[in-house]
Amino acid sequence: MDKLTKDSWLPTTAKEVKERGWEYLDVILFSGDAYIDHPSFGVPVIARVLENLGLRVAIVPQPNWRDDLRDFKKLGEPRLFFGVSAGVMDSMVNHYTANRRLRSNDAYTPGNTSGFRPDYPTIVYTEILKKLYPEVPVIIGGVEGSLRRFTHYDYWNDELKKSMLCMSGADMLVYGMGEKPITQVVKLLQRGVPFEKLNTIPQTGYIVDSEEDIPENKNWHTEYLASHEDCIKDKITFARNFKMIEVESNRINQNRLIQKVDGKFLIMNPAYPFLEEKEMDAIYDLPYTRMPHYKYNNKGSIPAYEMIKHSVNVHRGCFGGCSFCTISAHQGKFVSSRSKKSILEEVKKVSKLPDFKGYLTDLGGPSANMYKMKGIDFPMCERCKRPSCIFPNICTNLNTSHQPLHDIYESVEQLPEIKKVTIGSGVRYDMLSKERNKNGGEDLDRYLKRLVTKNVSGRLKIAPEHTSDDVLKIMRKPSFDLYDSFKKKFNKISEEAGLNQQIIPYFISSHPGSKEEDMAKLASDTKSAGLQLEQVQGFTPTPMTNATVMYYSGVNPYNLKPIYSAKSKQEKERQHMFFFWYKPEFRNKIKSVLNKLGRQDILNNLINK
Repeated sequence: MDKLTKDSWLPTTAKEVKERGWEYLDVILFSGDAYIDHPSFGVPVIARVLENLGLRVAIVPQPNWRDDLRDFKKLGEPRLFFGVSAGVMDSMVNHYTANRRLRSNDAYTPGNTSGFRPDYPTIVYTEILKKLYPEVPVIIGGVEGSLRRFTHYDYWNDELKKSMLCMSGADMLVYGMGEKPITQVVKLLQRGVPFEKLNTIPQTGYIVDSEEDIPENKNWHTEYLASHEDCIKDKITFARNFKMIEVESNRINQNRLIQKVDGKFLIMNPAYPFLEEKEMDAIYDLPYTRMPHYKYNNKGSIPAYEMIKHSVNVHRGCFGGCSFCTISAHQGKFVSSRSKKSILEEVKKVSKLPDFKGYLTDLGGPSANMYKMKGIDFPMCERCKRPSCIFPNICTNLNTSHQPLHDIYESVEQLPEIKKVTIGSGVRYDMLSKERNKNGGEDLDRYLKRLVTKNVSGRLKIAPEHTSDDVLKIMRKPSFDLYDSFKKKFNKISEEAGLNQQIIPYFISSHPGSKEEDMAKLASDTKSAGLQLEQVQGFTPTPMTNATVMYYSGVNPYNLKPIYSAKSKQEKERQHMFFFWYKPEFRNKIKSVLNKLGRQDILNNLINK
């Protein structure tokens, strides 16, 4: 890597701004995360995009909101606007466990230290900025703003909350991956369009006072959601609302959505279509240092950075549509992939990092194996409303060839700087089943053999999530039978190559639809499969997921049929203990539950054998 100077990073203080000879700033971005100048972190990406437009940009990472607010005052007013993001994660997921216990660490902070951001930074930062600089527009975005853009269930307060735009008092919300909308905002402002007139930009939201103020737009059809107040009165109404939102977010040509809140009108313009290859390359080819800001030297490592610093992201988006996952709601259902040239250039940059030893830890994305996959007949995709392209079956119009990804692995491994490439992203093993994936062709076996023999670091991550078919249908995941056939293929390839490797499966307890008997069956099924589970978690309801709406409303939004969810601490603990049937401290509790359920067969398999 070329020698870095202080100017290699964007400024974070008045001193750094002055050292550049700047007399003003165009945009100032506030972030709940530490400043890591890397394309895996949203605020630095937006900052580099704005810089590439010729703007003078500064970042204020993790400002102190408790003192005299000097962090909010030190850079003064920007010429165009403030940008606010809570960071890469929703702040409440970052702060609290599934049992609502406060975490003692923060992976996005030097030294893994907690306490450097408030709950709901989007609200806290915006309110401070609007109080200090009432005339300067504030644009909010990031995961917290994006996934809370409409009425949403907040698990940590156990209540429905308004859109983050309403709660924060910001002037605009950019949802999803924000490079294109923020670019359009800047271009219109540079042409002299007043900020309050920026109401035709896709993928943005704003509020108007009355129905007469809603701008007409002949290019977009408009759908009206139930009001925030109606959602609070009736859980079924809230569930219906979510179905409309999810259906629209999974379409290429979306409708404009409007929701009435507090007598005003929240307007969300439809999203831009997915990014094309050239657009993706342009974003990832920007001059990131790929390192934390030098101000963090000697302040401890940042775990989130350590995890990805020797990896390269090859695509965005996920068409899996899992009920509990927020990826498609934020990144989109349609996959945007980079060119091989762009990927290879980034690998070369990684190889020049000071501590790189030749081992690349990932070439992936939200899923390891969706690179270059898209609809064969694009007009069919334009008509599609499915939340998933691979559940309940793999769409016949989906090109699932793994050959482009196979070629990327080979090309990267041929670089002299690279000793080995391992794949850290989770693999969608259902797409590697020829019985299930009729579109894949012979390259499925070729990819799987290469993956297992060359790109596994001894352990391969996959996510069956459960073993009950009824629960898996609610999750939008394939049958557990597929895990068994995949494991046999994995073991056979490993043995033939003389490799001692294992699969690490992920499972979830207390997901909507999962009862104690389902968890008991999961324990029995996984024991029969020779597993003692390590990678497990309790379901955490997060905004903008189908599973969270089920948890709150008690119904499936798509058919309004009742669905059970474990809600009390005791119910959740009884489900979770089945993961650890082999631990002596749980034996008597498990016996008691299984005797009550009348499942002597499972009791015999788990404990009495």
